[in-house]
Amino acid sequence: MTADDARGKIWRTVERIPSGSVATYGQIAKEAGLGRRARMVGRALRSLPHGSDVPWHRVVNARGEISLPAVSDSGRAQRRRLEEEGVTFREGRIDLDRFRWRPSLDELLWGPPDDG
Repeated sequence: MTADDARGKIWRTVERIPSGSVATYGQIAKEAGLGRRARMVGRALRSLPHGSDVPWHRVVNARGEISLPAVSDSGRAQRRRLEEEGVTFREGRIDLDRFRWRPSLDELLWGPPDDG
């Protein structure tokens, strides 16, 4: 698998996260069939083209925190976008039990929907 193939799998997986839900970097790696390559997910999201529709803001770290510096423009934008979708923070963390994306049983059994 090439780096471009992996990046495409990651982006397509992130596109499946519904509004108002989040996923962790590790969860995205697993869902994309990339095992435990959470750092690869971070690199793929950093390489998104400017203006992309991929909802990168829905990916957080394993503690339910935004990984970007809170004072950065991107960190503030990520938090704002999540809050606009109804995701709440408590002491800087998201309750993953409440807001974590859980693919449907159909997706688990048959894979992601085929849009093509």
